[in-house]
Amino acid sequence: MNVIDLNNGSIFVGGAGANYAEPENLLMKYANSHGLIAGATGTGKTVTLQTLAESLSQAGVPVFLADVKGDLAGMAKAGAPDGKLHDAFTKRATQIGVDLEYQTYPVTFWDVFGQKGHPVRTTPAEMGPLLLARLLNLTDVQEGVLNIAFRVADEQGLALLDLKDLQAMLVWVGQNASELSLSYGNISAASVGAIQRALLVLEGEGGDKLFGEPALQLSDIIRVDAAGKGVVNILAADKLMNAPRLYSTFLLWLLSELFEQLPEVGDPAKPVCAFFFDEAHLLFDDAPKALIDKVEQVARLIRSKGVSVWFISQNPTDVPEDILGQLGNRVQHALRAFTAKDQKALRLAAENYRPNPEFDTAEAIQQVGTGEAVTSFLEPKGVPGVVMRTLIRPPFSQLGPITEAERAAIMAASPMAVKYDAPLDRESASELLAKRAAEAAAEAQQTATPAQGDDDLWVVGGKPDEKFTRARRYDPKLTIPADSTGTGSRSGRKTTTRRSSSSDSVLETFGKSVARELGRSGTRSIMRGVLGGLFRGR
Repeated sequence: MNVIDLNNGSIFVGGAGANYAEPENLLMKYANSHGLIAGATGTGKTVTLQTLAESLSQAGVPVFLADVKGDLAGMAKAGAPDGKLHDAFTKRATQIGVDLEYQTYPVTFWDVFGQKGHPVRTTPAEMGPLLLARLLNLTDVQEGVLNIAFRVADEQGLALLDLKDLQAMLVWVGQNASELSLSYGNISAASVGAIQRALLVLEGEGGDKLFGEPALQLSDIIRVDAAGKGVVNILAADKLMNAPRLYSTFLLWLLSELFEQLPEVGDPAKPVCAFFFDEAHLLFDDAPKALIDKVEQVARLIRSKGVSVWFISQNPTDVPEDILGQLGNRVQHALRAFTAKDQKALRLAAENYRPNPEFDTAEAIQQVGTGEAVTSFLEPKGVPGVVMRTLIRPPFSQLGPITEAERAAIMAASPMAVKYDAPLDRESASELLAKRAAEAAAEAQQTATPAQGDDDLWVVGGKPDEKFTRARRYDPKLTIPADSTGTGSRSGRKTTTRRSSSSDSVLETFGKSVARELGRSGTRSIMRGVLGGLFRGR
């Protein structure tokens, strides 16, 4: 038996029923419905994920999956008859009546840190203030200040392309807080400082590598190869898991970008693409209800874009109830009920399935062995299928990691290397703000003259200006240099030097000059993810 049946448009998942002789299929038409793979550690979740990804790839569906343990890289290499699991896989294939055809799949490796895959980047503008606030763990007040920074950047045409752009924008907002507060609400120095500290922590964790250009284009992960197989995009997430908030925020951003950019396709014959999110509980741990509500909304609506989302977790209760209710395709591996809490979770998991009169679902979930699962897939007209005990088919690609040399060779041959490996640093907010400050200082220097009758003051624009005088004392480059005698005199008239206070800096002059440009600069809206867009009103 072939795992892809083009006649009835189905994917063979495994053998069910008595002696596992009855095929358990996932109908391709309903494969764009979302799914769940759950089970305790070591029960076979990774094999199930790999076999589903293989089948979808063979059907021409691009796949994106997070490789938490490094095991899924083996999809780039065919399984071997001399492998240690070959005998067990051969026996299982014979038992369920499937041909064991070892083969390789087109794989592209990605990595936020750019080490085990091509760099995955986005920009602060595309991610938006909502997801950034979650990533930085900001309070509501701090999130409000971050929204103001994004709003002003939009109005001023200041592109936020990397972390240094966002940091420069926050400095400017802090320096002009009194003027901006009149239009946008209170901006405290404490809130700006807290955001800056959070950005420093993120930078120390390596999160700065997520932000920059060239940003990831979704068309580069929704591809098929020359043979018509869907490309399997594998995100190296082993190191990323050490920063769980960064991991979850990246995946949520990816969902929002898919929702925003993909066109409506209605009810396609097969999915446009499929996404497998391992360690799904990290997406929802400590997430505010408003964010969970938007994830639920995106999950509900993204089906019409042809996107299938699969959540992989140890327990179904890791997924919020409202989202769990949208997961029509389910593969439940064994759950262990050692405590009262575990027993309650087991009963709840069993109640989510359409009963089978041949066995008790709760007992089956405890009894299934490694590689076996309790499954239920949508049937014609979208009706949930009766729960079945299923022996999952063995994978055709290598089960387990590949060598670093093999990974490096695949990355070097990938067309994505030329496009993404080298970073790009265009003129953006940090450069534009620095340029404005330099122009303002130069203009002030050209128009500044000593005040008549008062050696301590300088005249700017025809009027004595104490602020410029203080800025000059802090930075002599703002005015004409001292003469060759080194006395600080000009035209034979002596100037008096006083100690400047720490708050009297050139940045104050820069802030005021840039604030005057608010009315003259054009506005340009910066596109960002749908989650940020939906929350822009906050």
